[in-house]
Amino acid sequence: MLKELFTELLHNYTNDDNRIIIYWTEIEKNYSGKGRYYHTLQHLDHLLNQLIVVKSEIKDWDVVLFTLYYHDIVYNSRKSDNEEKSAELAEERMKQISVPAEVIELCKKQILATKSHLTATDQDTNYFTDIDLSILGQDWNTYSDYYKNVRKEYAVYPDFLYNPGRKKVLQHFLAMDRIFKTDLLYDKFELRARQNMQKEMELL
Repeated sequence: MLKELFTELLHNYTNDDNRIIIYWTEIEKNYSGKGRYYHTLQHLDHLLNQLIVVKSEIKDWDVVLFTLYYHDIVYNSRKSDNEEKSAELAEERMKQISVPAEVIELCKKQILATKSHLTATDQDTNYFTDIDLSILGQDWNTYSDYYKNVRKEYAVYPDFLYNPGRKKVLQHFLAMDRIFKTDLLYDKFELRARQNMQKEMELL
């Protein structure tokens, strides 16, 4: 479904099927890269399924789809500029198929918003960043798989370095008045997300 939807999306801007194949292959390769355990095609598939549920709330579906495919296309656990690099690559690819500038700018803003997950003035961005965090509000077994896969991505760091950093991330979210900005996803995921993160904190 990911590939078919991506192909359909790009056909809104180009008839160059060879270029579409090249773009998809790049996405597939990057999200299947060595060292990726959470930020994978499975992650994209999870987000897409969540986005489809709220599609009627989304104003610009194309922008959100571009954000979906490119928001983690560059990912290196040792770097802190993954979102910026992902936004740059998204811009480059979108310009090559003449995507309108306003679509490109909105996509870049949404990708960069996944760095802090703060409330945005644009509701589509809030929906995307909420969906990006939706894994936090899943059942414990699913959440457990998530945090263990994140740990694998940071395997280069020993526990005495990783655990304090992970606790800081969890504390950051737990200190928020609301983790989820949209009412729809707040009602759906907030309580479970807080319970899951608190439980992980206690296990660290």
